[in-house]
Amino acid sequence: MVDLSNKYIYKIIVVGDGGVGKTSLIKKFTEGSFEQEYIKTIGAQFSKYESERNGDKIKLLFWDIAGQEDFQFLLPSFYQNAKAAIIAYSLEENDLGKNSFAHVMNWHKNIENYCGKIPILVFANKIDLVNEGNLKLIDLQKLIDDNNFLGYYLTSAKTGQGVIEAFNAIIARIYDQYKP
Repeated sequence: MVDLSNKYIYKIIVVGDGGVGKTSLIKKFTEGSFEQEYIKTIGAQFSKYESERNGDKIKLLFWDIAGQEDFQFLLPSFYQNAKAAIIAYSLEENDLGKNSFAHVMNWHKNIENYCGKIPILVFANKIDLVNEGNLKLIDLQKLIDDNNFLGYYLTSAKTGQGVIEAFNAIIARIYDQYKP
């Protein structure tokens, strides 16, 4: 018989444009690994992670949702029953970076449409590819403040910078919010 006492299960959706590193961020957190080669997510990928908080067992189900427009029709079913969301974008100083930041609000609207008001954290990913000293985070902070997001983390799936702290922040929030 499996002991399910003090066990909580939470679904976290991870969204953002294709190529921003959603899958890599999840793999870095759950497995400690990073794959150099980009592999496009088809539809969604699912990852499990178990944690413990205050003696309670927590099972996290990460739903890594494809960022390409081809898969937008699947969103309603993928978003269903999510307890929190991570919106990832790329800090790269190119079209992917600019467009992925511009689309954060589109992802936010989808989350609100399909999930209502759930905790949202922004991962500004690929910090390893930019000069951190040159970053201007005023627009990001305004976005966070204006939309009542939990906050943001500068992350790198490649180096691991900020990844554990960022994921632990969202885990702490949903545990505190949804624990009976």
